Amino acid sequence: MLFWNGLLTLVIAPAIWAFRGLLIEVKRLDILLNKTREEYAKRDDVKEDMHDIMDAMQRLEDKLDKILIGK
Repeated sequence: MLFWNGLLTLVIAPAIWAFRGLLIEVKRLDILLNKTREEYAKRDDVKEDMHDIMDAMQRLEDKLDKILIGK
C-alpha cells in the first residue's frame, strides 16, 4: 500500500504542477488578448489618419511648389 501511495504521488504531483502552469499561461494569454483588443486600431481610424497625413503632405508639396516657382 505504501508503494502504491508513493507511485501515485510521483505521477499525480507532476501532473498537477504541469496543469497549474498551463492555467497560469492561459490566464496570461487572456490578459494579453484583452489588452490587444483595447489597443487595436480600427480600419476607419487608420483611414482617417492616412487622410490627415495625405492632406499634410499635399500642403507641404504646395509650399515646395511655391518656393520652386518663385526662384
